[in-house]
Amino acid sequence: MARIVVKLGGRIAEGSTDRVLALADAGHEVCVVHGAGPQISAEMEKRGLEVRFVRGRRYTSPEGLAVVRASLQEINEALVAGIGSRAVGLMGDEIGLAATVSTADLGLVGDPVPSRPTAVLEALAAGRIPVVSPLARGPLNVNADEAAAALAVGIEADRIDFITDVPGVYLDGAVLGAIAVGEAERLLADGVFDGGIVPKLEAAILAAKGGVRAAIGETEVHP
Repeated sequence: MARIVVKLGGRIAEGSTDRVLALADAGHEVCVVHGAGPQISAEMEKRGLEVRFVRGRRYTSPEGLAVVRASLQEINEALVAGIGSRAVGLMGDEIGLAATVSTADLGLVGDPVPSRPTAVLEALAAGRIPVVSPLARGPLNVNADEAAAALAVGIEADRIDFITDVPGVYLDGAVLGAIAVGEAERLLADGVFDGGIVPKLEAAILAAKGGVRAAIGETEVHP
């Protein structure tokens, strides 16, 4: 039996409950962390709020934070309903997810640090599936990939799976089967990657350095 953190992107979250249940049915302890990126952007545009990203991370104003919370709550409830009676919906700031305030150009955004929320550990011990929204105490908006990696390290997970709508990490037009942390850091520093894959790769690096096996789709990220 393994302890597994599954990070679901907002675009594919509700269609991925079968994968979560398959892991749980196989006897693994499973913790889900989800995003809500497309839903947040759509709602912000609807309300006339600026949608802006800095280095792949969402700028979050006080007004934007309210949209983030509402969108995350909606996805969380849908996931809990899809997974069924074993699921426990948890908002990260309410269970003590920790983060430090990020750079000023991101607004109310936090850089997550590894933590061990009692609510998550108790749910796993009871055979439940915690479903965690990536807000941190503050409250602060936290990139879901980074939040999942920090939580995986904090609860000493065996592995973390980033499930997304792309097959894995692309380099020169092909999906990588594996990439070492050092190589990933070099390519990131060289600006080879951009957009949403950047925080995913940074999160996988954080997890791998913390002793957690990490995979982005088909791409293994290893020390």
